[in-house]
Amino acid sequence: MQQFKLYIDGDWVETGNWDTVEDKYNGEPYAEVALAGERELEMACAAAEKSFEKTRALSAHQRAEILDEIAFTLNARAEEIAETIAVEGGKTWKYALGEAARAHETFTFAAGVARTLHGETVPMDASSRGGNYFGMWLREPVGVVGAITPFNFPLNLVAHKVAPAIAAGCPIVLKPAGTTPVTALKLAEIIEQTAWPDGAFNVIHGSGRSIGMGLVKDPRVAKLTFTGSVEVGKTIKQNSGLKRVTLELGNTSPVVVDESADLERAVDQCVMGAFSHTGQVCISVQRIYVHEAIADDFTHAFCQKTKSLVVDHPLNKEADVSSLISIGDCERIDLWIKEAVANGATVLAGGERLSERAYAPTVLTDTSPKMKVWSDEVFGPAVLIERVSSFEQGLKLADDTTFGLQAGVFTARIDQMFDAIRGLNFGGVMVNEVPTFRVDQMPYGGNRDSGIGREGVRFAVDEMTNIKMVVVKV
Repeated sequence: MQQFKLYIDGDWVETGNWDTVEDKYNGEPYAEVALAGERELEMACAAAEKSFEKTRALSAHQRAEILDEIAFTLNARAEEIAETIAVEGGKTWKYALGEAARAHETFTFAAGVARTLHGETVPMDASSRGGNYFGMWLREPVGVVGAITPFNFPLNLVAHKVAPAIAAGCPIVLKPAGTTPVTALKLAEIIEQTAWPDGAFNVIHGSGRSIGMGLVKDPRVAKLTFTGSVEVGKTIKQNSGLKRVTLELGNTSPVVVDESADLERAVDQCVMGAFSHTGQVCISVQRIYVHEAIADDFTHAFCQKTKSLVVDHPLNKEADVSSLISIGDCERIDLWIKEAVANGATVLAGGERLSERAYAPTVLTDTSPKMKVWSDEVFGPAVLIERVSSFEQGLKLADDTTFGLQAGVFTARIDQMFDAIRGLNFGGVMVNEVPTFRVDQMPYGGNRDSGIGREGVRFAVDEMTNIKMVVVKV
């Protein structure tokens, strides 16, 4: 079994305490990772603060070359890293390999942002008092970035915090998810071989309550970026003081399917969006509202395709779905579905545990807003399908939520497309696509309880830089 030390101040640090990382499908030990305590957190924050003078002094082309080198090595090691993602995260091979490819793109996009990061001149003479002044603003790195990342994308959601920080010239202290730390430490191996200064990238593994909250409260951290649950996001916001904070939180991702839609495409995309990554994505399809004119055909085709999905170990390259991240999550999904059935829901497919860690891809109908599977984020392989009398009714149901990350609609009518764009209070509206769709250069983030701020490299860099206004009397 491999052992991984923490990466702090350019060195690999052993703490004397080891945490076992499991193969999420069968529970067998996969690796041991050193556990951080207060001492290691202090070392990491001190190293990051000390390195800031070096990172802010790097030129745009130096930062871009570092990012290009990381992207190149990620591409060269894609299959090795995909295997790590699959085993420690329970993500099926095709999606794990896709995540490695996306992370390569994320670092490549960041290199482009680093090369083009700039300010603007300000027409001072637009004011009656500014005629004899020259004005311009610049972007400067905000300082140490504290990054707390989730298990479901242990490489690419790390990349979405690390790559923009490097592009901006900010040092980083990263606390990856406790269940999937190995992938982040493999990224540290790659960054170690670049010209990014020692101390400017640190990876610490430990509990959210001690290490994570210590990072939130540390005065040396200027910017926090977190992806995870609403509850933890609110706690971070309450304890972060005047730090800048980006929060990427939950969703109950809705889809509205009109009778004019391409039925085959809508079914195919919705099945993929519901069950890829075993539904453990904040933009996994959860609620589908289908026009009554096509509801029977849509539901039949959706259930047939769902029943054909292969559930197996993630390294089986034929697998579509694998285990949940923990036994507890599998138990929770089972309880939620049983609660829905007890309150009148009908199971159309699945609805049963396949093992301690795996749950059958499940389709429900006859659900209602009082059920957790409707109103709360399932974060598992379960989706509901309900018929609606009109596209407009579907939009109202889709928007009746406290969340607002991404939503999807399928329609051939341009007026309905604009109704959805105007009417849905979400950070992203996907037209003829599921809410699960994301490319890594687009702005990504939510409204309402789905978070604060935006990711997507250029937009994350904005969050990691300060504007400095310069005025010159001429």
